[in-house]
Formats: sequence, structure tokens, C-alpha cells
Amino acid sequence: MPAPSKREQIVDHALRLFYSNGFHATGVDRIIAEAGVSKKTLYSHFRTKDELILATLRKRDELFRNRMMRETEMHAASPRERLLAVFDFLGNWFQDKDFSGCMFINASAEFAEESCPSHMVSAEHKRLVVEYLESLATLAGAREPAELANELNMLMEGAIVYAYVMGDKQAAGRAREMARVFVDRQLD
Repeated sequence: MPAPSKREQIVDHALRLFYSNGFHATGVDRIIAEAGVSKKTLYSHFRTKDELILATLRKRDELFRNRMMRETEMHAASPRERLLAVFDFLGNWFQDKDFSGCMFINASAEFAEESCPSHMVSAEHKRLVVEYLESLATLAGAREPAELANELNMLMEGAIVYAYVMGDKQAAGRAREMARVFVDRQLD
């Protein structure tokens, strides 16, 4: 496997730092030090810290959704089972030693203006998660796939916040049981 490019190296370190410490609390100097690059190298890849933030959000979106889909599809055979297996994925994620909540919820809180590019990328991530849920609901034969997707997503978001804010690593399991009610109502 080839070594990551300097750009990838910067994004990887920035992603980890932003996720654990926040966007505003993480300075460029710390990213430079942890990535082991010069200020000139960082700014040759990203004109501003905001550009770097957008690159980390896009990478996190790709990594998160790929992991969610892979684990969900690996652990459940049918679309109906996958609608609930999404919560098993969340439960596994909550157990990660570096779990710091949802990077996109955090970003949208730090960049609250809806026209801010970081807020817009965060909203797009959430829309794509709902789109995935809706595709599963459609394949499962839900009467109203969009409604079911939104209901499940609201449970997912609540479980994420509860796990992070309250430290409740079992929140996904309880949300899964609530999700079963919505799934059964739509599919039976």
C-alpha cells in the first residue's frame, strides 16, 4: 500500500483533531505539528483552515457512510433486517475508544449559519444517510419509505446524541427496539 500523500496526511490528522477537540478549538499550528508538515506545505494544499475543514468533513462522510453500509449489509441479509442492523452499527461505533459523537452534528453547531459551507456539507451528509435508509425501506417494501427513513434517522440521531452527551453506550440498542415499532408498522 503506498504511503499517503502529504495532502491525505494533513486531512487524516486534521480529521482526528477536529473530531476529538472541535473545529474552532483546533489550531492550524497543532495540525501542522501532528501531521509533521510545514506551514507552507499545509497552505499549498489548503488556502484556508475552512478549506481544510471541508476536506475533513468530506472524508469523514465517505468513511462513515461506507462503514455504515458495509457493516449493515454484512450483518443482515434482507432489507428489512438491515433497517434494524443500522442500529447495531451505531452500537459498535459507540464502543469505539475515540467516539466523540457525530462530527456533522458538531460541525453544524460550530458553523450554525445554514449558508456556511461546513454546515451545508454536514446537512448533505445527513441527507445521504436518510437516502440510504429510504433505499432500504423501498427494497423492504415499506408503504411510505421516505417517512420510515425519516423516523429511523431521527432515532439514530437521538441515539448518537444520547450516547455522546449522556455517555450511554447502550443507546443504540434501545433505539433499535423503538425502530422495530416503526418498521413493523410500515411492513406488516
